[in-house]
Amino acid sequence: MPQKANLLIVDDEANTLASLSRAFRLAGHDATVCDNATKALELAKMQNFDLIFSDVVMPGKDGLSFLEDLSSQGITTPVVMMSGQAHIEMAVRATRLGAIDFLEKPVSSDRLLLTVENALKLQRLESENRNLKQRLGKHEIVWKGELMRNIMAQVDRVAASETRVCILGETGTGKEVIARTLHERSPRAAGPMVTLNCAAVPAELIESELFGHEKGSFTGAAGRHMGKFEQAEGGTIFLDEIGDMPLTMQAKLLRVLEEGEVERIGGDKPISVNVRVLVATHRNLEALVREGKFRQDLFHRVYVFPIMLPPLRERGEDIPALVEYFAGQICAQNNWRPIRFTADVIQSLCGYPWPGNIRELRNVVERLMLVTTGDEVTAEALRSALPSRLEAHLPSSPAGSLADRVQNFERDSILAELKKHNYHITNAAKALGLERSHLYRKAEQLGIDIQKQREDAALQ
Repeated sequence: MPQKANLLIVDDEANTLASLSRAFRLAGHDATVCDNATKALELAKMQNFDLIFSDVVMPGKDGLSFLEDLSSQGITTPVVMMSGQAHIEMAVRATRLGAIDFLEKPVSSDRLLLTVENALKLQRLESENRNLKQRLGKHEIVWKGELMRNIMAQVDRVAASETRVCILGETGTGKEVIARTLHERSPRAAGPMVTLNCAAVPAELIESELFGHEKGSFTGAAGRHMGKFEQAEGGTIFLDEIGDMPLTMQAKLLRVLEEGEVERIGGDKPISVNVRVLVATHRNLEALVREGKFRQDLFHRVYVFPIMLPPLRERGEDIPALVEYFAGQICAQNNWRPIRFTADVIQSLCGYPWPGNIRELRNVVERLMLVTTGDEVTAEALRSALPSRLEAHLPSSPAGSLADRVQNFERDSILAELKKHNYHITNAAKALGLERSHLYRKAEQLGIDIQKQREDAALQ
């Protein structure tokens, strides 16, 4: 579905304004008309337009002066200039002042609509470029273990559909990264992905943020505002922390999901929207429904395909890969030399419960690299940087020969994996990178009675 644009047309000829606005509206765009540059500048200050069409020769302030005024006011809306008295010098000057195109009147409808389409494509590319720059420093999905392998299989399965996905998990587990991956692997990847954190927006403003408003619809509404649903046209809207959305707003969101239409505050007509909806929350939505804090009918609309992200404490096998990824990323961003994490530090990081999940891990990695003066992060650096939080998880200095130390480490590792996987031999062996038969032999060599360990655990 073609992207809908919000356009401003500036021309002193009433017939031109009427014909252009009609052509744009028939094509599904919104068009605001203005007959002089002074008024147009005020409109451009108050409203967000996707594109401005302006005549050059007008009484009073001409189009080129209008273009200069837009630039001086810091208004970056792309401008297309039009003139029935066009010549090369005028077109060159308009381009130097920032116009993205120069059209000679009369302009055909096809040429106008192609100009809008090209301008929207250019804006989308620029927006994607900005988003990529903003995302620099945020982690991508990094995993090695079976748990995340299953999660990513779910992501791949549902990404290509229009199914609504509800992403669940503790804060910091990467819910937004999963949502962005779903968008990027979907047929809507060329469209925008628009995000709203429902917990971060005041209750009195969330309706305007989602659905937009018209000028003068409430105190402070100085111009028309396009809501998140309209901004996401042809793409994806991600409603983060939907469990924190006020009940009154939940009813209005339900109507949008059922009918595929939004209505701006102060508007007099519904606006069709074509978006895919993804939601996320760290809360238990089913419990909220039972408590009357989340609408049951909305729950059934958004909880179509749930994806539960595990906390980092359940992803110990992924931590070494995450540490390596973050370390490389941080070095690249800061132009630092490579810094390695020693095996005992990695072991300590794997044993820590990470209440802040992946977000906390990245912060710890960066902090450790900042306090490290050599080429590797050691246990001493870990103690120095985080004395009160990770000390309990640091390995004590073992006694005995190297062979005894290796044997003790292997024994502790096998026991830990067996316990973690409820003494399921196949899963424990897979986590350790061993064959079942090899794990049995290794356990026997180390004096581990797996059957007895299983029975003792059952009695506890």
